[in-house]
Amino acid sequence: MHFTKMQGLGNDYLYVYGSVPEDAASLSVRLSDRHFGAGSDGMIYIEPSLTADFRMRIFNADGSEAKMCGNGIRCVGKYVYDKGYTRKTELEIETLSGIRHLSLRLVSGKVQSVEVDMGATEVGSDRDFLWEGRRITGTPVSTGNPHLVLFTDNAENAPLVTLGPFLEHHAAFSDGVNVEFVQPLAPNRLRMRVWERGSGVTMACGTGACASVAAAIHKGFCPAGEPVRVILDGGELEILMDRNGIIHMTGPAEFIYEGEHAI
Repeated sequence: MHFTKMQGLGNDYLYVYGSVPEDAASLSVRLSDRHFGAGSDGMIYIEPSLTADFRMRIFNADGSEAKMCGNGIRCVGKYVYDKGYTRKTELEIETLSGIRHLSLRLVSGKVQSVEVDMGATEVGSDRDFLWEGRRITGTPVSTGNPHLVLFTDNAENAPLVTLGPFLEHHAAFSDGVNVEFVQPLAPNRLRMRVWERGSGVTMACGTGACASVAAAIHKGFCPAGEPVRVILDGGELEILMDRNGIIHMTGPAEFIYEGEHAI
């Protein structure tokens, strides 16, 4: 099996062009291991689609399947264009969260960055949780994936590895949840760190950045209709929520290396 390792702001996946195998979940667990495998946040399969240009399936490092990945879908756009599967710079990608539109931005004939129409988000009412004797308040946001956004005065010292898994597996979230720790820096700048459902701490989460901006606009930290820079551990994304509530995400996508796995 041939795979390509790619990353978007350090959110790295192993990409395979072809049908999803029956053992995709266990294969993702083995190959994602950073000591005994190739090392990644999971695996993404790219297939032909009957309703779009391509279809993507995402398996996390623990074998669970995700509906959508913002950093991952940008890499899908770069993969199919740079490898010659398409010459289109406007693409429709089928995901378990619906079809997403990609606009590829080229430099010297190669994809350097990708703008993704992430669709509308749904911001819920704040929820309180009791953790280590303290009340924790989070804002639920659905981007196709479930998110819980926690606003903080210091994202650098946020308890990612303790509070993150506690909330991911909380009984309030039957399918788990991604947890974002967000510090507003300015009306158009947010600092975000993330505990991803099924993968743990990652360097970036595209859907999490979209959820964070949606929650920040909802709470009045950021203005609607203006681009917001979200600073993640792996770099920065530009997120724009237009006046109709549609989120647009722009960021880089890069190849790391090609590999083979004997099956």
